[in-house]
Amino acid sequence: MRQLKIIVERHPDGYVAYPLGVEGVVVGEGDTYEAAVADLKSALQFHVETFGESVLDVDPPVLEAFVAETGVAG
Repeated sequence: MRQLKIIVERHPDGYVAYPLGVEGVVVGEGDTYEAAVADLKSALQFHVETFGESVLDVDPPVLEAFVAETGVAG
């Protein structure tokens, strides 16, 4: 079993989760944090079964992930 870094975002209408360092787009969602993570795990399993384990072999790998904030004019 591989360990992946994931991001879970809380929005007004629920949670969205997505992995870092995976080839392709994989997203999970749910009304709770736990539901979004479970949905993401299911989506990742389907993604690997459909496209092969090589989608997890992104080079270079993600070593750390940070959440930061910045401003932008607009």
